[in-house]
Amino acid sequence: MKKTGAEIVWAMLEHEGVEVAFGIPGGTIMHTYHPRRHYGVHHVLVRHEQCAAHAADGYARASGKVGVAIATSGPGATNLVTGIATAMMDSSPIVCITGQVSTPVIGTDAFQEVDITGITLPITKHNYLVADVEELAEVIHEAFYIARSGRPGPVLIDIPKDVQQKSTEFEYPDDDVDLPGYHPVGKGDADLVAKAAQLINQAERPVILAGQGVMMSGAMDLLRAFAEKTDTPVAFTLLGKGGFPESHPLALSLMGMHGEVFTNRAIQQADLLLGFGMRFDDRVTGRLDAYAPFAQKIHVDMDAAELNKVVKADVAIHGDLRQVLEQLLPLTLPNEHAMWLERIAEWRAQSHKRDIINRPENGHLVAAHFINEIWEATEGQAVVVTDVGQHQMWAAQYYPTSYPRQFITSGGQGTMGFGLPAAIGAQIARPDKEVWLIAGDGGFQMTMHDLATIVQERLPIRIAISNNHYLGMVRQWQEFFYDKNYEATRLLNPDFVKLAEAYGIPAWRAKNRRQAREAIAAARACNGPALIDFEIANTGDEANVYPMVPAGAALHEMIERPTYVATDYKSLTSHQVEQVPVMDTVLA
Repeated sequence: MKKTGAEIVWAMLEHEGVEVAFGIPGGTIMHTYHPRRHYGVHHVLVRHEQCAAHAADGYARASGKVGVAIATSGPGATNLVTGIATAMMDSSPIVCITGQVSTPVIGTDAFQEVDITGITLPITKHNYLVADVEELAEVIHEAFYIARSGRPGPVLIDIPKDVQQKSTEFEYPDDDVDLPGYHPVGKGDADLVAKAAQLINQAERPVILAGQGVMMSGAMDLLRAFAEKTDTPVAFTLLGKGGFPESHPLALSLMGMHGEVFTNRAIQQADLLLGFGMRFDDRVTGRLDAYAPFAQKIHVDMDAAELNKVVKADVAIHGDLRQVLEQLLPLTLPNEHAMWLERIAEWRAQSHKRDIINRPENGHLVAAHFINEIWEATEGQAVVVTDVGQHQMWAAQYYPTSYPRQFITSGGQGTMGFGLPAAIGAQIARPDKEVWLIAGDGGFQMTMHDLATIVQERLPIRIAISNNHYLGMVRQWQEFFYDKNYEATRLLNPDFVKLAEAYGIPAWRAKNRRQAREAIAAARACNGPALIDFEIANTGDEANVYPMVPAGAALHEMIERPTYVATDYKSLTSHQVEQVPVMDTVLA
């Protein structure tokens, strides 16, 4: 049968199992939009192309499927760039389809022309400029294969207007994709796996560092079986939340810059680290020359480029984590590390004594309190999407996860404005789940225009704004390390309750813990979207995220949560802060 390029786009999206696409039409993509009504792909009209990319990303993270974003050429395409970079850093499978000026005028600076393939080359897994309509179907098929296979990532397809208009004989491509030079990895090298098993069997103080790769490879059950068999505690990266249930006795907590003290101490005193599907990025390791000084290191990753890139591994295994764990499990011996786990339990108890959750109420609303209230109200079962900043770290600390793809956030890029559109994608991907967006007042204002999309799509997203009238994380750094010079961080905010009501969204304001509980209950009772403006403390210890590893410090050089008569860490220089905590003597 004959189809135009525009029709081929939608036919192929259907063929690839796409149920929804996020985008905005414009001049050079208008022809592709025209036949959409004849195909079974729902289109979500966002209010900014950046939101299309973030929504596709949120959809992909919540569902495990490929998300799709569509934009026109020029500014439409360039508005996708931040979302594409975010997806690339966090290994999120999305396919972005952009319109382009007609092939005869490419390179002439035609109206709304931009070299989007050139711009996105460093931030895509692959991209295409389709010059021939006969190649379009195969290109789309390849794009989805590349996006979802191996280490997932974004792929961009740029389609000139005349290619969309031309017709060609169409048939669906063969399912097999043959790309010379691209072969996603499977099992790990048997000799390296055996060497890793030997180190595991000999270890006395092992710690697993679980990253997002656990969920990408579908290795959750195998990780649990491995941890239980070897009696190994499991710490997790920010994007690794959900890969191992936090209620499990072997679960530690978040590691790194804002990880818990007991987790970072365990890493620093471990004699074996097992990096499973994680990157050893700078927010995880702290100062490299002091990172886990007593530990041998095993690193398993599906991307060979990550192995030995930051931390040199004693055993570096290039392989799919699920398949490597299948190889490892029969080679590891049942073990017990009672002394090691008891020591970690002591550190955990010490940390909990300082936890702000355990402080008596003083009339101020603290972000940890309202996040904990949301966790209790939802029984820990909601899908939580965050924006970026202090609230993101508090959400990671105070909303424990119990299942995969439950915690969705921007990690590698730390993209403010990610939260609201990602929540749109997550809610569409998981209509069976209650979705909560936890956003700061700064990041929320970067994409709050897409409240209109939430209403138009009738999405029952619950929006929690952590409102402290500051760019909170920047303010915290200014307080600690820039002589309390709060340059350009104070925010003049709108009335978020009235703003929500302008969109027809019920909204509440909470200034203390009782009001927070009441507002959460009211929001959960709504059939559609709801918004709560939580006015939280913006001065004193309650306004800062603890623990914190200062930039350039080692993991054991943490600024811990203050006690009720705490040392005034904020009066210290960054150099002095690094010297305050001292590493415990390593276990014999």
